[in-house]
Amino acid sequence: MPRSVALISGITGMDGSHLADCLLEKGYEVIGMVRRTSTINFERIAHIQDQITIAQGDLIDEASLVDVLREHRPTEVYNLAAQSFVPTSFKQPVLTGEVTALGVTRMLDAIRIVDPTIRFYQASSSEMFGWVQEVPQTEKTPFYPRSPYGVAKVYGHWITVNYRESYNLFACSGILFNHEGPRRGLEFSTHKITHAAAKIKLGLQKNLKLGNIHSKRDWGYAPDYVRGMWLMLQQDEPDDYVLATGIQHTVLECAQIAFACVDLNFEDYVIPDNPADLRPADVINLVGDASKARKKLGWAPTVTFAQMIQIMVDADMAALKKAHNL
Repeated sequence: MPRSVALISGITGMDGSHLADCLLEKGYEVIGMVRRTSTINFERIAHIQDQITIAQGDLIDEASLVDVLREHRPTEVYNLAAQSFVPTSFKQPVLTGEVTALGVTRMLDAIRIVDPTIRFYQASSSEMFGWVQEVPQTEKTPFYPRSPYGVAKVYGHWITVNYRESYNLFACSGILFNHEGPRRGLEFSTHKITHAAAKIKLGLQKNLKLGNIHSKRDWGYAPDYVRGMWLMLQQDEPDDYVLATGIQHTVLECAQIAFACVDLNFEDYVIPDNPADLRPADVINLVGDASKARKKLGWAPTVTFAQMIQIMVDADMAALKKAHNL
């Protein structure tokens, strides 16, 4: 069989680490691209670090991307690197655009220059739908982003389509709705909630401040979603796909389930509508229709929302007990 080599930008993130796990299990040689900094956090890939190759590259520097592609000759590239925290995109909109939007162009152009046969995956986002134009959202739903992050993702999505059509690249975009897991950053609401529930249960925290607890999202489990990324690049023709559960949940439900997992009543600890956690403009009614992915990719989520929250709470409890010798 031909050699399968995958380059993952953003390998130190939640999705990147889960994708690396998935591809290693399938026999791939995995190259993880990271930016050169004085301190790189390899915590999420520590368990597989001896099985992958780390390469230095930066989505702001196209020459570095060309060098990485020429040195490692990947057959597939998964572009997961981004400034991916929506609230930060309001504070750093130009940086978000440079990395999350123009960075996609730089990677696509590097592929065009080095080897146009490389198969490319772009991490698009349900945040592109923003002020939703129809419910549920499909691959054909018009975009109306409500944050600099969402705007940047729209650019990345359409430049992927443009390079596919202009240069005949095998370039796909996965329009992924929210997906979570124990490796999610603590700044994100789901992990902020599960981590706080565990800390409060262990007597390490007194309460939890949240923003809009009535905000709704379509939440799935990250390992399910990276499997969908891989499936997209195994098809005969490139295309774009929504990955979603099709079920909405509120931040309030997330808190209810998380605190119930540790036998606590969330109402005794959660303080809603904290000004610091409210967005200047929020999205509403995000819920995806993954019918196309189910039909063409054979993809479907395997872990329910409640199961995912339980997994996250259990992982947080175990990590906190270890860290505090409890």
